[in-house]
Amino acid sequence: MPKQVVPEDRRRRRRPTRSGTVLSEELIVGTALRLLREHGSAGLTARRLGLALDCDPSTLYRYFRGMDDLTLAIGDALVGRALSGWAPTGEWRTDLRTIGLRIHAEYLAHPQAALLTANRVTGRAHELAADEAVLEVLRSAGFPLAATVRVYHAFIDQTLAFAALDAASLALPKDFQRADEAKWSSTYARLPATTHPRIAEAAPLLAKRMVTSAYPTALEMLLDSAERGLCNAPAAAS
Repeated sequence: MPKQVVPEDRRRRRRPTRSGTVLSEELIVGTALRLLREHGSAGLTARRLGLALDCDPSTLYRYFRGMDDLTLAIGDALVGRALSGWAPTGEWRTDLRTIGLRIHAEYLAHPQAALLTANRVTGRAHELAADEAVLEVLRSAGFPLAATVRVYHAFIDQTLAFAALDAASLALPKDFQRADEAKWSSTYARLPATTHPRIAEAAPLLAKRMVTSAYPTALEMLLDSAERGLCNAPAAAS
């Protein structure tokens, strides 16, 4: 027979661990983020997490249905941290820009966790609150419903895609990061104009820009496009 599902409130451990720590979902997620930062995704196991929390690994399943459930909680926690303290200003471009930059920055602060979670849909509280906030900003600005969904889709996917891309670079060993960045000045800047004229003329600017994230620029381009669409939308559209 299938095992009976234990209600959520009964899954929680009320007694402290051997070291006197009282477990909570927040503590487990925070510890998981530390393990990801120190060991990467391969180092995030129930056994290693149990050792870090000084508890039997099986205790973790009082809080999460499995490691994938924990992964979703980690992703949701990053979104929650990103939007903690944020409040709308009523100016839609400012609000979307702030939300996007906050989420991007939080993922880059935890690159290993970003690689693990950026492509996931958690359906958890913080993700739902973020989605509701973005949709509310757009609808309050006067975007028709279809345009709202289109801009929301592009905004969310662009933010998470750049977060994953930039996090992948940050997750590389430092020597690899430096070697990749150096190629813009050691390889691209030395190409002759006779064979690569466009690279040669752009090389000084490429060396400066290509070692930084393009997300802020891409975000402004998306906002510009959305604003043009809003200006051209029929006034009575809904």
